[in-house]
Amino acid sequence: MSVAPTHEPAPRRTAPNSRVFTSTTPRRALILVGVAIALAALNLRTAITSVGPVLGEVTGGLGMSAVGAGVLTTMPVLCFALLGGLTPLLARRLGSHHLLVYALTALTLGLVSRALAPEPWLFLVLSVVALAGGAVGNVILPALVKQHFPHRVGLMTTVYTTGLAVGTALAAAVTVPVEEATGEWRVAIGVYALFGLVALLPWLLVLRHEPAGGGGGRALGPGRVLSTGLGWQGVLYFGTQSSIAYIMFGWFAQMLRDQGMDAQSAGVMLAYLTALGIPLSLVLPSLIVRVRDQRPFVALFVLTYLMGFTGLWVSPLVGTWVWTTFIGLGMGSFVLALTVFAVRTRTAEGTAAMSAASQSLGYLLGGAGPFLFGLLHELTGGWHAPMAMVMGIVVLNLGVGLLVGRPRYLEDVIAEQDARAARS
Repeated sequence: MSVAPTHEPAPRRTAPNSRVFTSTTPRRALILVGVAIALAALNLRTAITSVGPVLGEVTGGLGMSAVGAGVLTTMPVLCFALLGGLTPLLARRLGSHHLLVYALTALTLGLVSRALAPEPWLFLVLSVVALAGGAVGNVILPALVKQHFPHRVGLMTTVYTTGLAVGTALAAAVTVPVEEATGEWRVAIGVYALFGLVALLPWLLVLRHEPAGGGGGRALGPGRVLSTGLGWQGVLYFGTQSSIAYIMFGWFAQMLRDQGMDAQSAGVMLAYLTALGIPLSLVLPSLIVRVRDQRPFVALFVLTYLMGFTGLWVSPLVGTWVWTTFIGLGMGSFVLALTVFAVRTRTAEGTAAMSAASQSLGYLLGGAGPFLFGLLHELTGGWHAPMAMVMGIVVLNLGVGLLVGRPRYLEDVIAEQDARAARS
């Protein structure tokens, strides 16, 4: 892999609000933004992973039907898909910093208010409020990393993705102990609103550097991204890796139990698989941005995926730790998918647009994976057909990854399209 500078020295076009921080920005202001990004990332998944461990208590306490529980578990994907696509427009009108403050406010209020909701329908509505904040934050944080740290994208993506992984694992691991200690599932899922309050404080200080409204000029939105082949490659890469991840998070433990593993051991394996995301988030971003061509990383993740899934196919209960490790390494493709938004764009505006397009449609594809996996299991009564589907998704992930991993920039692709249109 040839090492080259991560980014061009000067982007050709910068959104008006992205001029707030410059090379002369005081170091303490940049540190403030870095801490604010880390704290915001810590909150983006708590609304999702805090419910799963106490889902039975939540549905029982609210008298929620099986249909309501199904809606609750499906809502994260739908909110991320539908609301994420609106983020570039909102950022343009409100300003990216103001928008993130609104998102964190919605997330915090949604978390605490749904914990107090007396009725199932109100719990679902307030969950949408919390998830909307997470959806907007998912899209805007990579753009803020690009905007404030254009020459430290690897380092700050490490901060962002590690915060995301820690928050995800923390909510999954701590919710049950809190529920057992307090005897209240409402406390267990509402306590994460405190994290949101802490994350809001530095962003309120950052607001002093940005006007409330956006600027003029031509917008670069998800629609423009999807007019390019690079844009669709980003969607498919994000969607295929999300599909594999959701399948593993939703079905891995059950698959092991059906093969004869006891429930506790299966839970430990799932926890181990999830925890592998933390060291990968610490190491991978800085390595990924040091090279212009990310295709070797794509191939490496696919290779480890195939080794892990083949091991599960042949010998699910012998060598399970090894197979799980390989699959966990393959799930480093999630870090690559997030880093691609910055390394394939020149401007914060382009990063936000590509992030919105890839995540909105990508999460829809990802949400379909567990459903189809479960359907195949139901139809065949075994796990080989579903596993074959996963391997097919891995092959598709390889194909689109080899395309999106090539060294080029979204803004250049769009400029070339505009030039061809002007000549014709």
